[in-house]
Amino acid sequence: MAVTSKNLFRVVTEPCPVTSNKVTVVGTGQVGMATIFSLLAQGVSNDICMIDMVEDKLQGELMDLQHGSLFLNNPKITASKEFKTTAGSKLCIVTAGVRQKEGESRLKLVQRNADVFKNIIPNLVQYSPNTILMIVSNPCDILTYVAWKLSGLPENRVLGSGTNLDSSRFRFLISKKLGTSTSSVHGWIIGEHGDSSVPVWSGVNVAGVRLKDISPKLGTDDDPECWKVIHRDVVQSAYEIIKLKGFTNWAIGLSAAALANTILTNQHNVHAVSVLVKGMHNLDQEVFLSLPAVLGSNGVEKVVLQKLASNERCALKFTAAMLEEIQGGIKI
Repeated sequence: MAVTSKNLFRVVTEPCPVTSNKVTVVGTGQVGMATIFSLLAQGVSNDICMIDMVEDKLQGELMDLQHGSLFLNNPKITASKEFKTTAGSKLCIVTAGVRQKEGESRLKLVQRNADVFKNIIPNLVQYSPNTILMIVSNPCDILTYVAWKLSGLPENRVLGSGTNLDSSRFRFLISKKLGTSTSSVHGWIIGEHGDSSVPVWSGVNVAGVRLKDISPKLGTDDDPECWKVIHRDVVQSAYEIIKLKGFTNWAIGLSAAALANTILTNQHNVHAVSVLVKGMHNLDQEVFLSLPAVLGSNGVEKVVLQKLASNERCALKFTAAMLEEIQGGIKI
């Protein structure tokens, strides 16, 4: 491997050829259906399997989608509460989970979702032993760790949707302030998909021009232009949307579909997804956090070793320690 590539990436696994595009989505709630619709509408897969325990709703969603088959290039859509229907899935996306009860601690919520995963993950792997698992359910990073432990799969074949959506929000809000398109702004949110996420202000750029080189105080408390507010808005956006409409679904569905497209078509695009971070950025915790990763038909193939500022490294270490503490109380 060339020196540049060796120093830029940490290789997780070697790429492999694409063999199937069957996608299973577990959970047909708002997020699950937004994911399924995005997969179908964008032509990411023409073979979708939906799994849910609420049979009436499941069949209703199936019929509704099947009646639109003419407008979706006639995909194969199946639905069942039996996991055997998922057999042969190249990718399994898990959106199922329980909601937080009033007054319930985060750890108790994690445990209840971990208990749900005890039924889901082993069954998915039983019928699709070569699958890639993508966890969308929250708290995403911890449940990705739980899924990895329950599945017995290698680290490259278990990932969380992580901060792929956070990074999209970040780029959109920056582009709005600059008056350019979202795709023309390059910036990353890493770490937890949650309140302790880490904005990589040191790398934000437009056409290769780092905003830090123009405004050294960018993203700090002393920044006269208050760019730091953008990260606050990224963190608060989900809460705001839930307050306004009761849930978030479209953006996360589009995000999951984009990740699926990269994997199924072996594109090797870089996305911020939740991966096993032990051994990277001087982290020694066995936790999953989001870092920019190269995705392909073998899952997580490489992780980009960003040159982080000291405060960004410290924030990442804080998050890793916090998640490790929460994981210590989970019974898997």
